[in-house]
Amino acid sequence: MQGIQYVTDSTGKRVAILISLEEWGEVWEDIYDVLVSESRRDEATVSWKTLKEEDKALYYDDV
Repeated sequence: MQGIQYVTDSTGKRVAILISLEEWGEVWEDIYDVLVSESRRDEATVSWKTLKEEDKALYYDDV
């Protein structure tokens, strides 16, 4: 595939890839977003109401 290079070990086994962000940047962003989302799956959640209240408090503390 154009814009993709494989990194191999001393035996020729593929161990990593290099991708052109110019050509594949949007796809990489999607992959990265999924990885971040999966890594946060078990984190505690915050309700929208609580988030808005905390954001409002931060804003008014800075003004």
